[in-house]
Amino acid sequence: MINREMEEPVLNAHNKEEYPPMHTAEHILNATMVRLFGCPRSRNAHIERKKSKCDYLLPAAPTEAQVAQIEATVNAVIAQRLPVTVEFMPREQAAAIVDLSKLPEDASPTLRIVRVGDYDACACIGAHVANTAEIGTFRILSHDYENGRWRVRWKVE
Repeated sequence: MINREMEEPVLNAHNKEEYPPMHTAEHILNATMVRLFGCPRSRNAHIERKKSKCDYLLPAAPTEAQVAQIEATVNAVIAQRLPVTVEFMPREQAAAIVDLSKLPEDASPTLRIVRVGDYDACACIGAHVANTAEIGTFRILSHDYENGRWRVRWKVE
């Protein structure tokens, strides 16, 4: 979906080519963490084809039951076969929809908003699948907690 008032948006270049299923799963994981724990989206993410990791700022480590709930929730969202869509809009309009606090200072005045159905919306310039059915199964491989930072390592298969 493109805002027709901005037929040819000029965006920042992307410095890395992500694996679309893994990158889209990151969006779902972020939205799940925000919904379940009320925390911000990942503070730091490293997304790769074989395995990925995200860091979340939390007051305590999630319990094993909560870790299982995170994994189950992400997989339930994936199973909904949600469309992944893109919309271009001015920064001011995007600010009413998504958190722009991690946006770099040199970000374009036009932003690309990626939506995963009604589950997540995020300003993003990365590569994504067209439908969550293309992601596969999300699996948490390991996690640890230190000084308010919960790091989770995961993959899709």
